[in-house]
Amino acid sequence: MDISEVWEALAEKDGGKIVYVILDGLGGLPNSEKGGTELQVAATPNLDRLAQESSCGTLEMVGPGITPGSGPGHLALFGYDPIRYNLGRGILSALGIDFQLQKGDVAARINFATLDQEGNVMDRRAGRIDTETNQRLCKKVKDALDHGTEEELFLETVSEHRALLVLRGAELGGKIKDTDPQQTGAPPLEPEPLDDDSRQTADMVRSFIRQTRETLSDEEQANMVLLRGFDQYHPFPSLKQRFGLKGVCIAEYPMYRGVCRLLGMEVPPPPEGIESSFDALNSLYGQDYDFYFLHVKKTDSTGEDGDFDGKVQVIQSVDRLMPGVANLARDVLVVSADHSTPSLMKSHSWHPVPVILRAPFCRFDQVASFDEISCSQGILGIRPGMHLMGLALAHAGRLKKYGA
Repeated sequence: MDISEVWEALAEKDGGKIVYVILDGLGGLPNSEKGGTELQVAATPNLDRLAQESSCGTLEMVGPGITPGSGPGHLALFGYDPIRYNLGRGILSALGIDFQLQKGDVAARINFATLDQEGNVMDRRAGRIDTETNQRLCKKVKDALDHGTEEELFLETVSEHRALLVLRGAELGGKIKDTDPQQTGAPPLEPEPLDDDSRQTADMVRSFIRQTRETLSDEEQANMVLLRGFDQYHPFPSLKQRFGLKGVCIAEYPMYRGVCRLLGMEVPPPPEGIESSFDALNSLYGQDYDFYFLHVKKTDSTGEDGDFDGKVQVIQSVDRLMPGVANLARDVLVVSADHSTPSLMKSHSWHPVPVILRAPFCRFDQVASFDEISCSQGILGIRPGMHLMGLALAHAGRLKKYGA
């Protein structure tokens, strides 16, 4: 039994509202030329003020030294043990575009990519092609595809360079090695099966990749596909079932909408931009929800692009919108991240993320600004990411006493 099962047993049906504002990939590393991390350099008077009214700390989303993907990072934030409830990115991408998965389906995330003449990856995102180009390419591949088996194969556009592969059949397993080498200058990897049940699946994937590469050979940018996050779909228990929370998701990108849909949250149409996201929170807050999740993606994408200044600007844009949220969310307000994406590294990292939790009965500490270093001195200390949900439930008056 993990601690979240104790929260399930103690969960109350009624209590305060919980608001999560999650800045994807927020954590950074000090850049000596810039004078600190992105958070330290950014002008964030409103987040700093909020930190002074809150309990602060840092979160390790999976465990010491483990670099989390976005899926495990968000599952931890929502109170699901990311080791026990690990889920491939393909399943989340499918749910994010409202693809009607069936139990046992195998899904993988696709990146359209660019190979050089030697067959090495030049660009893992094919120049971030637009969604219309993606749709054209998916149709081109599907029209030329002959997978020659009784199993079904689905290829769907997600957004920009991202697409989705779903395989459906009675004898398929979902444990396949990623073909994305996660670096440039290296060739794509083979889709090796990781158990005997997945051998047939690996054969289908291998055939799909071979045919797709042939079909895309005349494309200048997107002349290859890279696959990762293979997994088999099995439903998860919802936030309502576990913690009595009726949740709503405000997120632009399909994968995060997929996480929310997986956990039974309501997922209204996606907002367009950061300001639109905060407007959506304001309009939804008066409705019959207990848990509000607002996701900001651009802190992560600018970090992955190595764009320090761009990430600073995104943080400052969020800061300008925080007074409205702070005035709205008077029960429990959390600001944090699902993982770190230092622009210095251009990738996710294992570094803990800062967190602030404000509620009427929280203990204040001496933290005066919202950044990785300051929050590490806060009263919450450093703790597993999944502990955040228990703290949020308690501060919202949603957990009964444990024991006599």
